[in-house]
Amino acid sequence: MNFDRVRLANFKPYGDADLRLAEGVTVIHGLNGSGKSSLLEACFFALYGSKALDGTLEDVITNGEEETDVDLWFTHDGVSYHVERRLKRYDGRIDHRCTLESTDGSDVSRDGARAVREFVTELLRMDAEAFVNCAYVRQGEVNKLINATPRERQDTIDDLLQLGKLEEYRERAGAARLGVEDVLENRRGRLDQLDDQIAEKEEKGLHDRLNALETDLSEVTDEIDRYETQREQAKETREAAAETLSAHAEKREKLESIEAEIDELESTVRSTERERDEHRDAIRESRERIAEIEAAIDERLDDAGIDDASDEAIAERRAELDDREEAIREELDDGRVSAEAFRNQATNLAGKADDRTERAAEVEAEADDLADEAEAAADEADEREASIEELREEADRLRERFATADAEVDRDGVADEREALRERRGEVRERIAELSAELKNARERVEEAEELLAAGKCPECGQPVEDSPHASGIDEDRERVAELEAELEAAREREGDLGDRIAELDDLASAADRLDEIDETVEMLEERVEEKRAEAERKREAATEKRARAEDLREEAEETRDVAAQKREEATEAAARVSELEDALAAVDDAREAVAAIEERLSAIADAEGEIERRREKRENLSEVNDERRERLADKRERRDELAEAVDEDAVDEAKAKRERAEEYLEQVEAELDRLAERRTELENAIGGVNGEIRELESLRGEREELADTVAALEDLHEETSELEAMYGDLRAELRQRNVAELERTLNETFDLVYGNDAYSHIELDGEYVLTVYQKDGEPLDPEQLSGGERALFNLSLRCAIYRLLSEGIEGAAPTPPLILDEPTVFLDSGHVSRLVRLVEEMRGFGVRQILIVSHDDELVGAADELVTVEKNPRSNRSTVRREDAAALDVAELADD
Repeated sequence: MNFDRVRLANFKPYGDADLRLAEGVTVIHGLNGSGKSSLLEACFFALYGSKALDGTLEDVITNGEEETDVDLWFTHDGVSYHVERRLKRYDGRIDHRCTLESTDGSDVSRDGARAVREFVTELLRMDAEAFVNCAYVRQGEVNKLINATPRERQDTIDDLLQLGKLEEYRERAGAARLGVEDVLENRRGRLDQLDDQIAEKEEKGLHDRLNALETDLSEVTDEIDRYETQREQAKETREAAAETLSAHAEKREKLESIEAEIDELESTVRSTERERDEHRDAIRESRERIAEIEAAIDERLDDAGIDDASDEAIAERRAELDDREEAIREELDDGRVSAEAFRNQATNLAGKADDRTERAAEVEAEADDLADEAEAAADEADEREASIEELREEADRLRERFATADAEVDRDGVADEREALRERRGEVRERIAELSAELKNARERVEEAEELLAAGKCPECGQPVEDSPHASGIDEDRERVAELEAELEAAREREGDLGDRIAELDDLASAADRLDEIDETVEMLEERVEEKRAEAERKREAATEKRARAEDLREEAEETRDVAAQKREEATEAAARVSELEDALAAVDDAREAVAAIEERLSAIADAEGEIERRREKRENLSEVNDERRERLADKRERRDELAEAVDEDAVDEAKAKRERAEEYLEQVEAELDRLAERRTELENAIGGVNGEIRELESLRGEREELADTVAALEDLHEETSELEAMYGDLRAELRQRNVAELERTLNETFDLVYGNDAYSHIELDGEYVLTVYQKDGEPLDPEQLSGGERALFNLSLRCAIYRLLSEGIEGAAPTPPLILDEPTVFLDSGHVSRLVRLVEEMRGFGVRQILIVSHDDELVGAADELVTVEKNPRSNRSTVRREDAAALDVAELADD
């Protein structure tokens, strides 16, 4: 697998970066903090997303930005892919979008962060953790494997070599075996339970019990049929007696009904005669009331203005009143409209006069306000002119400070001079940090060498001093410590001098900023003075115009009041005429009321005469109805006598006796039938229960047969899962042993090729991945006993050996990713760096196509095929990348940069 290209936008310190990567060794070079490691983190993030980050998604977005874009193009097993990740802050959360697709027509596409991560894990046969343990040696983690416990180291290497899957399969087979055991035990218990249930039911003799119960049921059914036949005969006798009694009862009811009808008719005839007498009395009363009404009509003729109460005279008088009312109302409406119009005009005119008076006062007040504002504007202009003079005096004092300054710096150049000094101080501080780290490492080497010397061993190789050619190396380290201390002290003095000068320039820069501020303020104040002068003049002119307008409004108000008084007089005259017309209209209403009263009385006379005629007709009708009733009464009396002769009391007594005997027998037979029915039901239930038990017995036998087959199958399955579990365990142990042997071989080859000294003979790796280093004299050492540089180199050798083993084990199926080393020289001195360069060359010889190294070490830079320089702009705090040809680059010049 090769990384082909990475493109970044707002990822950590990168604003915009686009880098193409080639096969071979690529060294990423730059100052500390410039963003070298972030470039590799972006590639790791593109593959695995949030799983590749130590922090959160929000941490990778450049400060001050809202979005981050990361694109990675890579080739794996001959197929080219492009993965794209987009992060965006949205409503307090991070929106993460990701896509992956092939770019050579192989039609591979994934959408979503999880889908892409799962595809990459399957493609590389490693997740993010395995990627770090195999191919990506991150800064500060070079000793991760050697510091791990044997169990952690075992799990890590097993997972990389796909042995973890075998353990997972073994655990699954074990879980399946336990599950089968649980089911098998459950089924065996159920089988025993079925055997007990079947034996219990066979002991009951169910078929013999069924035959006896069916015989008893037949006998009870025959007896029920006999009793039911006798019960039907008794019912027929009872029904015949009931018919006889019903016929005599019907005749008696008819007799009683006719007698009641006779009584009712006699009562109705008497009531009708009383009603005829009432109608006669009402006719007499109506005639008396007509006489009273005619007398009242004569009294209202004068009020109505007519001579007699004829319909013609009333109609003619009503027409006269309607004409009179119409004429009065027309004139009255006109008078009211005129009076209201005059009143409204007077009110409106008076209101207008008041409004104009008030408006005149308001305009006069506005004129006074404008005059006050004009004076205020003039005063403000005077105050601003005084402020301008004060600011000019302050500016003169500030300019004198530049004239008396020690350094030759002017007002315009002070900011640039200060920024240049700050950049120089930043460079000095970075150099101090580098010197401090290097001095710390040098002191540690001296301390470690002194301890070995005190123990009688060489600081370089650990051999006894008298047998080692490297005993003089400690003197060089002590000289280097002295040189670093002197250089560090000088750098700190330069930092202090630069800080003092920057403080002086900070004061001058503040003065320059104040001068710029004063110039802008004076220019603004001068403009405001002119504006206020002009404003004062405009407001004085406006005040004069408003006073003239107020005088005009007062004159208009006085003229309007005169017109309003005239309209009030006209309204008073119109109101007097309206009052006269209303009195005339009231007289017309009185006359119409009298005419209406006469009409009402005439109508009452007509109603009374109609009532007399209706009551006379009702008396005649009632007389005819009573004659008909008397004829029906005679017929009913005759029918009553016939029914009284037809009733036979002896037949009634005989029928009652038969009915009583039949009912007594039915009562007795019903009780017996109920008892027999209960017995029959008991027998039927018992037969049903026996049949149910027989069916249940057959069902239990069938279930037992099926369950016996299931138990046999489960026993076979349990044996298979046990064998499968053991097979996976044995296979993993066998493969682990093979991998231990291969890893031990590759580790010794790698360490011998890289280290190549006479201090150690070989390295052993046991079945639990416990590492032991053997010296030439056969003495075993724990890797933790190695010196700092040797321990770091040992770990790098172990990582590379694992990488080789992984590559050789699956070559052609899933090529390994690039080998990535992030700051591998942190714990190495110059001698060990040379061995690291040799290790890199050896890995190339083993067929690793792409190796990416983050370092600023000159030897590693010299070993590079491609060189990527990372720089950070101190003003924008943004990093940029530049790809260079390492063969054409002067390493000395690069170190000076």
